[in-house]
Amino acid sequence: MKSATSLLLGAALATVFFLLYTSVSRDLGDGPHRSPPPRWAQEHGTASAVAASRIVDAEQGTLPARQEEAVVPRNDQRDRTAARSGGGGGGGATTEHRSDQQKIVMPSSHQIDRPHKDTAGAAAAWAQQDLGDLLRRAATAERTVLVTAINEAWAAPGSFLDLFLESFRHGEGTEQLVQHLLVVAMDGKAFERCNAVHPFCYWFRVDGMDFAAEQSYMKGDYLEMMWRRNRFQQTILELGYNFLFTDVDILWFRSPFPHLSPTAEVVMSSDFFVGDPNSVGNYPNGGLLYVRSCDSSVRFYKYWQSSRARFPGKHEQFVFDRIVKEGLPANVGTKVQFLDTDRFGGFCQHGKDLGKICTMHANCCVGLQNKLFDLGNVLEDWKAYKARVAVGNMEFFSWRVTGRCIH
Repeated sequence: MKSATSLLLGAALATVFFLLYTSVSRDLGDGPHRSPPPRWAQEHGTASAVAASRIVDAEQGTLPARQEEAVVPRNDQRDRTAARSGGGGGGGATTEHRSDQQKIVMPSSHQIDRPHKDTAGAAAAWAQQDLGDLLRRAATAERTVLVTAINEAWAAPGSFLDLFLESFRHGEGTEQLVQHLLVVAMDGKAFERCNAVHPFCYWFRVDGMDFAAEQSYMKGDYLEMMWRRNRFQQTILELGYNFLFTDVDILWFRSPFPHLSPTAEVVMSSDFFVGDPNSVGNYPNGGLLYVRSCDSSVRFYKYWQSSRARFPGKHEQFVFDRIVKEGLPANVGTKVQFLDTDRFGGFCQHGKDLGKICTMHANCCVGLQNKLFDLGNVLEDWKAYKARVAVGNMEFFSWRVTGRCIH
């Protein structure tokens, strides 16, 4: 009896040890523990669950977080566009929104091809893809986009971005132009603010640099910001789009395009205009710059960028002036022209006739608040002019001259 009990006890112990052994072996073979995807991902199906799993991987270091980050602006932008296109709501709009969200969060064909480790080339490729999509949606039929750049200080409520967009609403035939405007945000807060007021926003990230604060002329990160902006413009050309770049401290009253030659390649505004659009004696200002996408304009930008090394510590406008006055090499072959300040004015020099003006730039003026004060007056003058024209008063009407900068 004793022997039988011992045998039964031994068999039971052996079974327990065997089960413990197989359980431990299975757990060890499964690899390191992975956090489950968030509950929202489980509730929205397999595609979202995989996307959430990839985000967890990025946070744990398994996948490069920067690559996931590069997709976010595009996702946010598409979601907003889909929601707006749905009108006042309803089942169809909700379905479109959810379907589009899944495609952007986890575009399967792209996920497969993405490299496991982040590289500068991979990051640039993803940034370019996002930019290309925005350009395609913002461009005119002629593949032309308006582009401006903002940082947190210039995008804050009541700052330049609001005044800039308001000018399009009050201009003559300019309201539709804003539909072709790409706003380039230089920091996260500017990107958030842009998304609140405009459909086409692109976050231009620069590792290790913060462009959020007001960038005083030639101080802090000003130089690098301007040269980065210059390289960004070149990228737009390389993607096959013409652009008209405008500083955000420029008010728009009429379309500039009727005053640009269809064969123009590089056309820049002027601080001071000497009367001849082809003269290298004009004083260039890169605040308003039209460039047509063609081989010669891309070559010009490459030459412009490479010339920076010859003029250390100088901004892109200074280098532009020097290389144009030197004479461009024959292999660049780009025709450079300048805009007349009678139509494309600024605080340095501007036309007096509001019946002709297209844009007004707060150049020759230092300080964010000073610029805002005077541009506010300019916009009020424009509204007063339009009110007079609306009742048939076509008498000469000009700007007020009292201000902090404009004179």
